[in-house]
Order: sequence, then C-alpha cells, then structure tokens
Amino acid sequence: MRVATWNVNSVKQRVPRLLPWLDQRQPDVVCLQETKLTDAAFTELLGGELADRGYAMALHGEVQWNGVAILSRVGLDDVVTGVAGAPGFPLPEARAVAATCGGIRVHSLYVPNGRTPGSDHYAYKLAWLAALRDVLAAGPEAAIACGDLNIAPTDADVFDPDAYIGQTHVTPPERAALAELTALGMRDVVRDRWPDRRVFTYWDYRAGMFHKDLGMRIDLVLASGPVADRVKAAWVDRQARKGTGPSDHAPVIVDLDEAPDGDIGPVVPPPSAPAAKRGSTKLPQSS
Repeated sequence: MRVATWNVNSVKQRVPRLLPWLDQRQPDVVCLQETKLTDAAFTELLGGELADRGYAMALHGEVQWNGVAILSRVGLDDVVTGVAGAPGFPLPEARAVAATCGGIRVHSLYVPNGRTPGSDHYAYKLAWLAALRDVLAAGPEAAIACGDLNIAPTDADVFDPDAYIGQTHVTPPERAALAELTALGMRDVVRDRWPDRRVFTYWDYRAGMFHKDLGMRIDLVLASGPVADRVKAAWVDRQARKGTGPSDHAPVIVDLDEAPDGDIGPVVPPPSAPAAKRGSTKLPQSS
C-alpha cells in the first residue's frame, strides 16, 4: 500500500499538477492539506475525476483557508472531522480529518502555523497539538498521522538553524509537543529510514529558496509500530515541487509491504544545489 501526504496550498490551483501526479505515482491513500475549498466546492471540482480513478473522499474544508482531505482506494470508513477537544482560533478550523483505510487509522493533519513565538496563535498551536496527542493516544494500534505538522523535528531538518532563531517551527515547546506524539510510539518513518541524510519537504517561494535547496522538513509521516514495521520505502517526491505552478511543499510517499519503485532514497530527484554555509543565508521574511 502506498500512502502519500501533500500540502497542495490550494487544490484549485494545483489541479493541473495533482491529477497527473496521481496517475504517475498511483498512491492508494492520499492525505491533502491546505485544500482551501468547502466540501461542496471540492466535490464539484474533483469528485468525478477522483471517482474515475477509484478514490473515495473524506473532506473537511472551509472557504479560502485551511482544509484537509483523505483520498482512498483501499476503503474509507469511520470518518471523523476535527480533533476532539482541540481549541479554535476563535472558532474550530478545518485542520484534521481521519478515516480507516486498508485497516489503518489515517489522520490528515494541518497543524496551526504558530506565527510568532509567544503569540496567541502560538499558544493555540500548542493546545491543538495537546488535543491531537490525546486522540492518538486513544488508538487504534495501527495508525498513521501525517501532513503538514509545521514543526521541524530537529536542527537537521532545516537548512540552517541560525536562520531560524526567533522563528516558529523550531522552538523547544513545539519540538516537545511533537516529541509527545512520538513518545506514543508514533515513528517518523522518513527519518527512521534515512537518519543521516539532508532532506526537506518545504521551500519558500521567495528568493529562489527551492533552487538553492534552502528548505525545511515539516511534512511528516508518523506511523505506529505495527505500521512502521511494514515500511519498505519512504521518500520525498521533489519532482512535484519543480516546474510551473507548484505548491511550496513536496509530497512525502511511504510504501508499505512492497516498494514498487525500489528503496530509492529520501529525495527524488536529488537537490541541485549543495548545502549552504551555516549563517550565510537569512530567511526571506528576515531580509
């Protein structure tokens, strides 16, 4: 079974890339984030195309912002939208949907950004993650929690730790909240498989960050032990970030039980630029 997660940053804008990507990569389960459409609009836009490809849909969207989805061609049961007990900002936002697909409880997640350390939105992010922890702790045993978690787990998951000083995504409280998820037995399968490799999933649109390979790894696939033990390949489809009209995120693909393309490495194709010297580059928003 092939499971993929992708923050598409507006599914409406990404249709010319999403449908060919589905045909090329043939994922069995797809978790999408930042769909930015209501459920009715998503269904009108893509329902027919996805049905023709054998996908059932679980949607949780809203107008203009946020939005998550699960597409599955291996079953889609017990759909739950939202995270029980999670706060809103101030109202609940469309940031999570879960369903059972092929015997695995799959969560598609778009964790709040946090904006600025110490802000109200940052506190919202931490409270939202605490509620997610409680949901995952309740089981079941076979589970995947994936999506744009808006946290880089370690300094190795950003192009330069110095560039992120004072920024969200890397602060100790955020990383501690993520560690509480992995302490439940949810394993970061990309890092499990490639413990020492430079691998990112997000590159800012500005300042040529993608072409310079100045990115961060914030799109994660966390799998419970019984699922993680089935992983045969785990990689970032960097090709989907190239070309015309891409999302600023690349998909993460995990193959269970068998790897149709082989164990092809963490990033496909490899970055075109070497790692920058530490301290030599600032984030675009800091320039």
